[in-house]
Amino acid sequence: MDISKYKVEKNKKLKLKDYDTKEDHGIEEKELSEERLAESIEKLKDLHWRLHAEEKRGIVVVLQAMDAAGKDEAISYIFSNLTAQGLTTASFQKPSETELKHDYLWRIREGLPARGQIGILNRSHYEEVIFPRVHKDELKDEMYPDDMNKDEVWPMRFRQINDFEQHLSENGFEVIKFFFNMSKEEQRERLLERMKDPKKNWEFSFNDVKERRHWDTYQEVFEDMLNHTSTEFAPWYILPADDELYSRYIITEVMVNCLEKIDPQFPEISDEDKKKMDEAINELENEKK
Repeated sequence: MDISKYKVEKNKKLKLKDYDTKEDHGIEEKELSEERLAESIEKLKDLHWRLHAEEKRGIVVVLQAMDAAGKDEAISYIFSNLTAQGLTTASFQKPSETELKHDYLWRIREGLPARGQIGILNRSHYEEVIFPRVHKDELKDEMYPDDMNKDEVWPMRFRQINDFEQHLSENGFEVIKFFFNMSKEEQRERLLERMKDPKKNWEFSFNDVKERRHWDTYQEVFEDMLNHTSTEFAPWYILPADDELYSRYIITEVMVNCLEKIDPQFPEISDEDKKKMDEAINELENEKK
C-alpha cells in the first residue's frame, strides 16, 4: 500500500472535498479482511512486542472525526490485538471544571504513553481547536491573552499544538494522527442504524444529531486544522472513512511503517545474566518430579 497518498504534506493547502470518503481500491472484502489486514496486524503485533520490550520509544496515536465515523471500532478491531501492558487509551469529552482551571493542554498529559507503549487518544487536544470554534460561546475570556482578539486564538493554538507535538517527537515519542473523513450521508445511515437497532441503541447519543446540524462548520474547522497542524514530525493521515475495513487497513499499515522505522529490538541480556540464566535452567531441568 502507498500510504503517502493519505498523508497530508506540511504546508499543503488542502480542501476536504477533494478527498474521497470511499475509494475503489479493487480489493475483495474477504482478501482485505482475511489476508491483507490480518497479515498487517500480525506485523504490528510483533513490532509492538519489540517496542514494549525495548522501552526506549513510544507512539502517540490521535483519532479525530465526527460522531459515528468508526474511531471506537478501529480501536477494538486493531489495537485490541496488541499486548495490554504496552497500550493506553484515553477519551476526551467536554472539559470538566477542574480541567478548565488549567491550560487546555494540561489534561492531555494523563493520556500520554510511557516509553514502550502506544497511547491512543480517542479525540484529543484537537478538541480545543474544534469544538470552541463551532460553538463560539465555549471559549471564555480567561482562556486566552487579554490583549488578543478571539479570532487570533486559533493560529496561536495551532502553533502551541505543533510545538507540543515537536516536544514529544524530540523526546522519543512519535506522533501519528488519523482523521476519519466520512460523508454526511454515511453518518446519517450509521446514526439511523444505531437508533433503529435495539442492540445498538446504547451507542447512540442525542447529542450526535445536535452536532450534525453544524456539519458544514465542522468541515471548515477540520480543514483549517489539517492545513495548519500536519508537520514532518506529526503528520495527519486522511482516511476514506465510509469504508471502515479499508480505513483500518490504512491505519495498520501506517503504524507498521512507523514501527519499522523505529526498529525496536528485544533487549539482550548481559554475560553475567546469561550465566545465571543457564544455572536457573539447569536447576529447573534437574528438579525431582
